[in-house]
Amino acid sequence: MTSPLPSSLPASVLDLAPVVPVVVVTDAADAVPLARALVAGGLPAIEVTLRTPAALDAIRAIAAEVPAAVVGAGTVLSPEQVTDSVAAGARFLVSPGWTDVLLDAMRASGVPFLPGVSTTSEVVTLLERGVRDMKFFPAQAAGGTAYLKSLAGPLPLARFCPTGGIGLGSAPEYLALPNVGCVGGTWMLPDDALAAKDWGRVERLAREAAALRPSLKPRP
Repeated sequence: MTSPLPSSLPASVLDLAPVVPVVVVTDAADAVPLARALVAGGLPAIEVTLRTPAALDAIRAIAAEVPAAVVGAGTVLSPEQVTDSVAAGARFLVSPGWTDVLLDAMRASGVPFLPGVSTTSEVVTLLERGVRDMKFFPAQAAGGTAYLKSLAGPLPLARFCPTGGIGLGSAPEYLALPNVGCVGGTWMLPDDALAAKDWGRVERLAREAAALRPSLKPRP
């Protein structure tokens, strides 16, 4: 996945941080302090899911007010969402799965994208189309680390951001795999901390997650 990210940043979203927080924003007013807390904790790549009416406003606010953040849109399901997300300031796109129509729209968007896969055939099809960076979802339910480990031999060019059911305890097992660039998760965003707007706690949990970064693995 090539990238128009600034030259000071890695070429792939998978290399920005060991953990990509998967954020569900219900109140756009929370977006900026939440993003600042995550960035301060060492997690600059932030996936804001398009699951709520506030999502696009949240992306727009983070893009405008938190320059150190690399904000992306998650749960992208349609070409319209691709267009709206990029217009709002999303610098990468993540989908739970993909179709030909959605893949074409993401590719044409000009920003990096992670199409979701959960089967070997999907991975092979994307590799045929020149896509090497993918989301593996739902990670735990789809086979977890054992499944990804089994893909590394026959499909060494594919790299993944596993998301779904991953926590602080299991994240290191994923990050140790040669075909995993980062993981997506929500454990640094506990519901009670968000409800209380306890951004200090979010920052502490983000810093703990950022410390999971393994030694740099060469890209195949």
